[in-house]
Amino acid sequence: MADTYDLIVLGSGPGGYVAAIRAAQLGLKTAIVERENLGGICLNWGCIPTKALLRSAEVFHQMKHAKDYGLVAEKISADLDAVVKRSRGVAKQLNQGVTHLMKKNRIAVHMGEGRLTGKGKLTVTGADGKKAELAAKHIILATGARARDLPFAKADGKRIWTYRHAMTPAEMPTKLLVIGSGAIGIEFASFYNDLGAEVTVVEMLDRIVPVEDADVSAFLEKALAKQGMKIMTGAGIAKLDAGANGVKATLKDKAGKESVAEFSHVIVAVGIVPNTEDIGLKELGVAVDERGFLKTDAMCRTNVDGLWAIGDITAPPWLAHKASHEGVIAAEAIAGKHPHAMDPRNIPACTYCHPQIASVGLTEAKAKEAGYEVKVGNFPFIGNGKAIALGEPEGFIKTVFDARTGELLGAHMIGAEVTELIQGYTIGKTLETTEAELIETVFPHPTLSEMMHESVLAAYGRALHI
Repeated sequence: MADTYDLIVLGSGPGGYVAAIRAAQLGLKTAIVERENLGGICLNWGCIPTKALLRSAEVFHQMKHAKDYGLVAEKISADLDAVVKRSRGVAKQLNQGVTHLMKKNRIAVHMGEGRLTGKGKLTVTGADGKKAELAAKHIILATGARARDLPFAKADGKRIWTYRHAMTPAEMPTKLLVIGSGAIGIEFASFYNDLGAEVTVVEMLDRIVPVEDADVSAFLEKALAKQGMKIMTGAGIAKLDAGANGVKATLKDKAGKESVAEFSHVIVAVGIVPNTEDIGLKELGVAVDERGFLKTDAMCRTNVDGLWAIGDITAPPWLAHKASHEGVIAAEAIAGKHPHAMDPRNIPACTYCHPQIASVGLTEAKAKEAGYEVKVGNFPFIGNGKAIALGEPEGFIKTVFDARTGELLGAHMIGAEVTELIQGYTIGKTLETTEAELIETVFPHPTLSEMMHESVLAAYGRALHI
């Protein structure tokens, strides 16, 4: 006899465990299936532990610049093993927190590999080979994704790394090649550069962090180059030869000219692959796109009745907070609560490099492509008293408005703590705020958030401090 539930969630990442909690809150008898660690990749091997690593690098960076603050710090050094140990401790603490939340909400946890065996049916195979049969009217798939390998050079964990290897390195890289300049690649480039590695970043497209506004990309490239990184855009990797003591890379520049360089280690950050193999999708006829990601409607339903999908196995953006919000939408839809669909234009994106990047909505270029006549405001960090007092005068905030209606179309930031500031604009977009409300809002002084106000004022020719 199968264990029967109202809902089974396959995968316990930030989408899966949040979906399970919300379903339980709504009175649904809920089970969650996880093959590795509760909390999934984000909590155990992604968002959270990487931020712990980056915090250590940030503190180390500040220690090296103690003199700028009238302080003395001599003979400072970084203990990579201790940095990694702290990061793993943070992940463990939060894993235990999710375990507690499952118990608190009376969610049945089944550890093992889950596979769909029919409509509303799922088999869980434990580490000991024992099988458990589960059944539910509704199943949410939240199996996430993994790093994409280069076809000609698979990660070996020794010289060629994915993000998981880079989080628990056996040794400190001396000369590091990072392939790909999305959030993952740039964050690790920033981390290892701050700790003293010689870092080269190779990006296939014509600018780094290519999904961000072009002005942000240009500013970040200059900032990273100033920190000592070598940035190659419009470039590629023709070949990687890993040996016992390093990696020989054949690099191809914008002009197509090849050159050979040697590195101690390589991090591959060229995208993700959805974890959809061998979970029974083909047998049920679940629709996927050309890249293998599941197709869903606005409520996260697949084309198979009673089967739902959220997070990194569906359409981009592939962000933890998007997965969590989808988990809530799916759970509420299953419970008959008629939730609002999520607007992708209101999903913020954050990159925790140094300097930080944050954005929401349309870039200036995308807004123009969409046919908008725009008003654009820019305000630099150097014009903000708090930024100067913090010793963080580099960066800017950019806002994009519909010139006809005053609608806030997008906001783009680079600089200290912008990942904390962006939510102000996200709330504004969700509430369909126009420039009038933002201009009339009182921002506290002295704060970094004043730059948000000034950027809006700048778009309408009213900036006060530039």
